[in-house]
Amino acid sequence: MAAEPVPPRDNPDVSHERSDVNLRAIAAFGLALVIAALVIHIALYWLLAYYERSAARRAPAISPMQAERQIPPPPRLQVSPPADLAELRAAEEKALRTYGWIDKERKIVRIPIDRAIEILAEKGLPARKAEEKRPEQ
Repeated sequence: MAAEPVPPRDNPDVSHERSDVNLRAIAAFGLALVIAALVIHIALYWLLAYYERSAARRAPAISPMQAERQIPPPPRLQVSPPADLAELRAAEEKALRTYGWIDKERKIVRIPIDRAIEILAEKGLPARKAEEKRPEQ
């Protein structure tokens, strides 16, 4: 079968692209972009180090009185809320499970909750006597 003849063009000035994309130009642009990014990062690193050294030189010397760590007045921010909560729960658990003084002068003690439940189960809740009950109004 013979190839069909190509029809003549109406406008010879209008044409289409005759080659593929210029890979060499795209690769050169990509390489230039990577090099520019590296140069910018190195320059920013150097600039940051320069500013840090400059700020350290301008900073006033710390006095011996200021060398101690000063705690700001309350209310303070929590550094680690989960750790603070765990510490609080541990202190509460210790208070529930151990003996200790509440008020030594009045001789009030704290007993473990398990022991308090046992005592309550043995003796029962205190009840009012008949004459102590309030009259109904």
